[in-house]
Amino acid sequence: MEIDIYDFDKTIVPFDSGSLFMGYCLLRYPYTIVFLPLQAVGLLLVLLRIINFTQYKKLCFIFVSVIPLEKAVKAFWNRHEKQVHKWFYDRKRYSVVISASPDFLLEEISERLGFDKLICSRHNRRTGAIIGENCRNEEKVRRLYEEFDADEITVVDVYSDSIRHDKPIFALGKNCINIVKGKKVPFNFKEKYKD
Repeated sequence: MEIDIYDFDKTIVPFDSGSLFMGYCLLRYPYTIVFLPLQAVGLLLVLLRIINFTQYKKLCFIFVSVIPLEKAVKAFWNRHEKQVHKWFYDRKRYSVVISASPDFLLEEISERLGFDKLICSRHNRRTGAIIGENCRNEEKVRRLYEEFDADEITVVDVYSDSIRHDKPIFALGKNCINIVKGKKVPFNFKEKYKD
């Protein structure tokens, strides 16, 4: 089966959905401000390399424990769905979206846009804590092959905004397309990654 792989944040949409959702909830549910000090300390610990980003993501979405999550997610996508890049609607092959963003946030937009397969970071919907590894870098490839037998798929196009972080998934595709300010910029994998 031929598939195309898409990153989500800053690729299909022009923003980081997890961060934007955090801000959206802070404005819509102001009482979630009580979690900001904990999140700020966590971010500082990441910057000081005391904890890794996956450990930090255990704190990022802690506020979901005190909001009506399903209602908030629907309202968020009602506001931001129109920002999906138009080129995404013209897909021709089986679409696999692989993202580090939380499952509770992307499942709604996946249904609306008709992703064939969504692979993303798993989170506990009651506590917001990440379950397992953050779905980024090599973890994206591992999770892809958890869902599909490598011998049964051929990756044709890979779309991502991040040349730096998405080398592992770009390596799988026949064609690599970097998304720059919403525009598709094809590149040659071997020329771009000369190491």
